[in-house]
Amino acid sequence: MGVGDWCWFTRHASPCRVVDRQDVWGEVSLRVWLPAKDAVVRARAADLAPLAGIRPSLEQILHTAAAAKLLDALEDNLLLAPIQSSVVPLPHQLYALNRAMSRDRIRYLLADEVGLGKTIEAGLILRELKLRGMARRILVVAPKGLVRQWQAEMRLHFGEKFQFIEPAELAAFRQWRVNANAEEDNLWRVHDQVICSLDSVKPLEGRRGWSLEQLNNYNRERFEDLISASWDLVIIDESHRLGGSTEQVARYKLGAALAEAAPYLLLLSATPHQGKTDQFLRLMQLIDRDSFPDEGSVTQDRVRPFVIRTEKRVSIDAEGQPLFKPRMTRLQAVAWQSRHAAQQRLYEAVTDYVRHGYNQAMASKQRHISFLMILMQRLVTSSTAAIRTTLERRLVALESPQPQASLFESAFDQGEPEEWAELDGQAQVDIAVQVSADTLEAIAREKSEVEMLLDLARETEAAGTDAKAETLLELIYKLQQEENDPSLKVLIFTEFVPTQAMLASFLASRGFSVALLNGGMDLDARAKAQQAFARDIRVLVSTDAGGEGLNLQFCHVIVNFDMPWNPMRIEQRIGRVDRIGQRHVVRAINFVLEDTVEHRVRQVLEEKLEVIAHEFGVDKASDVMDSVESEPLFDDLFVHGLQNPESIEQECDAVITQIKEKIADAKQSTDLLTDGHALEADDARKWRDHPAQFWLERAITSGLPARGGSAVKVDQAWRVKWVDGSESAQVCFDARTAEQNPELEWITLEDPRARALISELPRCVAGQPLPIVRIGGLPDSIRGVWSLWEINLSAEGFNRRRFLPLFATDDGRTFVPTAKRIWDLLLTEQIEILDASGVGSEVEGKGDAWARWFEQSQAAASTQGERLFSELLDEHGTRLKEERERAQYAYNARYQAIGRIGLPAVREHRRKRLEQEQQARMAALDEASACVPDLNAVMMLRVGPSGDAGVRGVYAT
Repeated sequence: MGVGDWCWFTRHASPCRVVDRQDVWGEVSLRVWLPAKDAVVRARAADLAPLAGIRPSLEQILHTAAAAKLLDALEDNLLLAPIQSSVVPLPHQLYALNRAMSRDRIRYLLADEVGLGKTIEAGLILRELKLRGMARRILVVAPKGLVRQWQAEMRLHFGEKFQFIEPAELAAFRQWRVNANAEEDNLWRVHDQVICSLDSVKPLEGRRGWSLEQLNNYNRERFEDLISASWDLVIIDESHRLGGSTEQVARYKLGAALAEAAPYLLLLSATPHQGKTDQFLRLMQLIDRDSFPDEGSVTQDRVRPFVIRTEKRVSIDAEGQPLFKPRMTRLQAVAWQSRHAAQQRLYEAVTDYVRHGYNQAMASKQRHISFLMILMQRLVTSSTAAIRTTLERRLVALESPQPQASLFESAFDQGEPEEWAELDGQAQVDIAVQVSADTLEAIAREKSEVEMLLDLARETEAAGTDAKAETLLELIYKLQQEENDPSLKVLIFTEFVPTQAMLASFLASRGFSVALLNGGMDLDARAKAQQAFARDIRVLVSTDAGGEGLNLQFCHVIVNFDMPWNPMRIEQRIGRVDRIGQRHVVRAINFVLEDTVEHRVRQVLEEKLEVIAHEFGVDKASDVMDSVESEPLFDDLFVHGLQNPESIEQECDAVITQIKEKIADAKQSTDLLTDGHALEADDARKWRDHPAQFWLERAITSGLPARGGSAVKVDQAWRVKWVDGSESAQVCFDARTAEQNPELEWITLEDPRARALISELPRCVAGQPLPIVRIGGLPDSIRGVWSLWEINLSAEGFNRRRFLPLFATDDGRTFVPTAKRIWDLLLTEQIEILDASGVGSEVEGKGDAWARWFEQSQAAASTQGERLFSELLDEHGTRLKEERERAQYAYNARYQAIGRIGLPAVREHRRKRLEQEQQARMAALDEASACVPDLNAVMMLRVGPSGDAGVRGVYAT
């Protein structure tokens, strides 16, 4: 084998070309070039074999066809996220992903109406950015109550783990790293994917009793370090809460800093406008300040490019059917019976205590005590256990008074009561029960009242009756009969943990299997409870905090055992089962004690809300109103009803008037957000049935044997031995199978073993024998040479490639459409490899024929591929321009973010390092502008030879 000869390198299973030969001391030493690896390596003569004896196996042909198909689709902007996650995007979610990825600067407001899955949309965009190598460090900022939902949905649907950083961790981290330098002393840099609660990281201007040093440490750890931690993507949920009344509000300052801290930004809100143009302007300025300099710039044409929104009325599923089914909601009035006399006396006594206590608190401007009174009223309507437990805790607090809770300082002293409203009822009780009155006389008076109420509560509890619990039992039996389902699943909500415990004991003693969820459980415990309810458990009793983020579409009956005063919170509860994927009509039953103020207010309020729904054409007020912002409205309504029951109708009218104004404003502002896009069910089905996952399976299972691995199918799973020697006992390659069989290991393109197999494509060279094949579905009259060519654009740091199939007839004509058809058939039809012996003389043993076919195909590829290379060149130039703009934008944003750091020395150090990184990045982009083309054959086949041929191998797909 002389210099310049092509031969076969057996150890690498690849053609190679001899570039140097030495005969030394009786040994032949060769240096050969491997085109598949573009590398020159040493070889012994014994490692090389003549090309004429080498033909690819059937498995190698299938591997190359499938791997190249997948690689070409990836280069052609195939959306990876819908394929690489267990969630199959609905039409509106796919629309959101397409819209988001259609621009270079990915900074959007995701504003779908309530219940359409904005978290899923954000997850799809997040995954797409990661799979394209555009994002690594990701920050999610959400209200505290939604943190668990984010963690659960990102892990369940996308396999993405986010580290929740709590405020307590920051102080512990500081003590642990006490000797670290300023750069290392930043917990936010430790994890690449972080989630934190909105109010835990907002900056403080001051706090009662704090020194300047304490305040600076607080803001550095929670705000400055967070902003300067170099994020690629920032996602802010419920982002309308950042708008604030002015730019000086702490939440807006946080939003403004976060918006500058990353090149990519997603704001999520179903109610971004709410009729407040000034707040909406500030929200849009977070996305692009230059485009929205003043309120006059808030126009439909300016807003639309930055907003992605779908309305419920146009949302459809993958079959083109309406996404949501109707629901049945009714108010269940629970009557007092004679055996409930003690419970009724307790209710009336607590109501009197609350009425007087609230008036005194408001007169003395002790707002924290007024909140406690509100909670006491909600507790007594929940259960005797709930009010008794709280009265016991209150008595302990009164016997050893404590300073006012810090939450009230941070929330109300800072002018942001939303922080309190975002807590669930149990969390509010845990804080409010500890606060004390401001005088010893008031403490003594309340202590006496609490002792009296506590005695009455214990007496009531000892009677062993509970009007609502008894009604609940009757209801469950009745629903089982109505639905003819003795194992009917029921979701029960309560605000308070003691009520939850009472219900669990009450139902378990009557033969029901019960699972519990509350805010004190971690993510794993919550997941186990949810899974148990999905399998065998009949009843799930959850608090509001426990229910956050739940997806319980397999259950369609929900009982609100107690009723939060804010109907938006009730809607959030029902939303746990009335979700995308619910197959039944949801039945929601709302319990309220008969002949109480709460009953009368609820009756009047629901009648008037129903009128609003018909008048404005909205399903419910919660579709256009924010729960937290509306909280004070309903607190005042119920308190006024307690104070003056005769005014309930009038008070409800006043509230309804305000709701009407909010809804009217929101409906009017919808025109700003909606672009009137149509949704196509076919698009969603296209992704659900996309062949990319089949190509991946074919490429891996057929590519392993030639590389020392193996793949054997057992039922619907594969047993795989990988090239590196590792083994996978049961694997699948598509999302649908993975979702139906969670015990299987799901192999995706993120698996480095899979990527390595896909990336290893062979090379064909002149003089290499062509396998002769017969392809099912291809007419016998089609005969010639099919080839697949890789067109490369190589530059420093950048490599782009496309694949070009060609078919050349024996008379030299080329047909690209036929070539594409053959490529598809190679992956879907039966393939036969024919034995060359006995084949017509025009191919038998003719090495010059193989070389001629190669040269003809190469010439055709050079001509046909020029357009593809020009497109790659244009795309490369555009990409470089975008990268320069993106790099400059990120540099400017991070430079400004560093300017927020209080310590001059740290600020200067970080800016200097940032400038060095920017110079290196721009220099690399300059080097990448120099690029060279490359054209290689990865496979050649002789299709349909003349004469007879024996079958050497058959593959039926």
